[in-house]
Amino acid sequence: MSLDFALAWAIATALVAGFTRGFSGFGGALIFVPLVSAVFGPRVSAPTLLIVDGVLTLPYVLPALRACIWRQVAPLAIGATLTVPLGVVVLDNANPLVLRWALAVLVAALLVLLISGWRHSGRQNLPTKIGLGLVAGVLGGAAQMSGPPVVAYWLGSGQNAALVRANLFGFFALTTLASGASYALGGMITGEVARLSLILGPFYAAGLLAGGRLFRGASDRHFRLAAYGVIAVAIVVSLPLFDPLFGR
Repeated sequence: MSLDFALAWAIATALVAGFTRGFSGFGGALIFVPLVSAVFGPRVSAPTLLIVDGVLTLPYVLPALRACIWRQVAPLAIGATLTVPLGVVVLDNANPLVLRWALAVLVAALLVLLISGWRHSGRQNLPTKIGLGLVAGVLGGAAQMSGPPVVAYWLGSGQNAALVRANLFGFFALTTLASGASYALGGMITGEVARLSLILGPFYAAGLLAGGRLFRGASDRHFRLAAYGVIAVAIVVSLPLFDPLFGR
């Protein structure tokens, strides 16, 4: 596999991932990490997304911090912050192939749950929120994928798209700080990660801008369908079964 192909693949992925993140408030990692991992590996893709997404979503985070419901966001973010270092340990030590399969299966299961229209009837009590945050933190540290369980929980409560999107931007703003510190302490912010971040940043930014503009006129139904469709395609293409296509 040539470096030119790997970069072209990563650039296209960054554009689509940024669009999905800008439109829905989540899904960027579900697309970016598996697909970029296919050509650069998880230890490069996850920290690269952390840098790119953390910097470029700031214009979206500030309004979201005013619109989100902090009694919903804060307990989840606190739980996630506690277990992000554990996820980083997993990323640093797990077999990349096993990690990719595990993440693909988990994300696929959560996507099926969301598409099914599942709703939870239980109260959003504090222990549940913190426990869910603990799970999200492990996934966030391992692959910047803390979103799926949180999205499933909030959409499962029947909340509208605008509120879920604002909550997600608030949640990710807090967990990004924890992930960044853990990656830096773990020596994962390398020169390769920095170079790839600079290359992919403008394309991710273009996707964010386009997705954010489209969201303004989208209904709740369109919000769900668009995000689910792109994530489903990303799951299929990122499966290790397709590694021969990338020369791996």
